[in-house]
Amino acid sequence: MIHPHIEGLLDRVDSKFSLVTLASYRARQINSYFNQLGEGLGHMIPPQVSSVARKPLSIAFEEIAADKIVKIERLPFDELDELEAEAAAIFGEASENGIALDDESSDSDAE
Repeated sequence: MIHPHIEGLLDRVDSKFSLVTLASYRARQINSYFNQLGEGLGHMIPPQVSSVARKPLSIAFEEIAADKIVKIERLPFDELDELEAEAAAIFGEASENGIALDDESSDSDAE
């Protein structure tokens, strides 16, 4: 029997494909975390729930059921292009008006 139940997991994502993708991606991260434990690297995120399960996929499902792992929606490329154009327009207006948008110029002005 699968624990947590599949119905509860499907409530947290929009499709079975999204659930499989999210769980498999997180299971790979958990597997990498366990494999690098003795090396002292510490760049992987540990499991976010305490679990008796030993398999990374089971741990990933438990994390999703506990709302510790959520799916992040990516913007389509056309929306990214629009946002980039808006940012370029704002940056262009600011530079025409003599407003500096980077931190380096504000640091030198303070001195």
